[in-house]
Amino acid sequence: MQSVAIVGAGALGGAIAHTLARRDVVRRITLVDESGRVAEGKALDIAQAAPVEGFATQLAGATDVTHAAGASVIVVADRVAGGEWQGEEALMLLKRLMQTSSDAVLLCAGAAARETIDRGVLELKIAPRRLFGSAPEALAGAVRALVALAVDGSPRDVALALLGVPPRHVVIPWEEATVAGFGVARLLDVPARRRLHAKVPALWPPGPHALAAAASKAIESMAGRHRQVISSFVAPDPAAGARMRTAALPVRVGSGGVVDVVMPELSTGERVALENAMAL
Repeated sequence: MQSVAIVGAGALGGAIAHTLARRDVVRRITLVDESGRVAEGKALDIAQAAPVEGFATQLAGATDVTHAAGASVIVVADRVAGGEWQGEEALMLLKRLMQTSSDAVLLCAGAAARETIDRGVLELKIAPRRLFGSAPEALAGAVRALVALAVDGSPRDVALALLGVPPRHVVIPWEEATVAGFGVARLLDVPARRRLHAKVPALWPPGPHALAAAASKAIESMAGRHRQVISSFVAPDPAAGARMRTAALPVRVGSGGVVDVVMPELSTGERVALENAMAL
């Protein structure tokens, strides 16, 4: 992957730029923010860490979204002044980005991006595969850490998917979840799983570093570094007929965005909970 543009140089945008640069996933990162020379300053600060941390990614800062043109992936993060884009402002930003970079994948990294993705697909007619959000993967990571703590294991050994609409309507397919190959349902009884599930709403929204790690994981997958399934905000295809809202689903991503949705086996109760979460 040649280049990534990050729109917004706030706490989240800066964390994504640094995390992505350290992983040497792309050749060039452009950090864009309209607040003076803040983006340029953050890009320079991260670039100066390259000799110490041993990465070769080139970084640059800019004040206009037209500098995102030519990027393979455009990450929508948060502004230095104003935070995440929401509502009509977010829709106008997506429209400008489409005009500037019609072929780029648009990755919304913030926790408040679900409605923006929903409206971008429905109102701006952006293909669902090209516009998705990585924040649910940050929440899934926190849940994996809770499971690891409960079984006295490592989060690296925990595999589980997260679906639904955070924070209140999250579905975790416990029968599919594993720890080092062992089923979580065998390691934790029903009351223990319910206690863990009850803690999930308090984990939302994730902080900027967790969100940055999730966005970087998605970009690594698009760059071909790995083929891991990532919990992401995905809008339903309007052409499919039934109108439902954007929700977190486990997906595989590639250079063109979302490749496919990888649905786990759900119990009847989990399936009903997911349908209710996605229903308008």
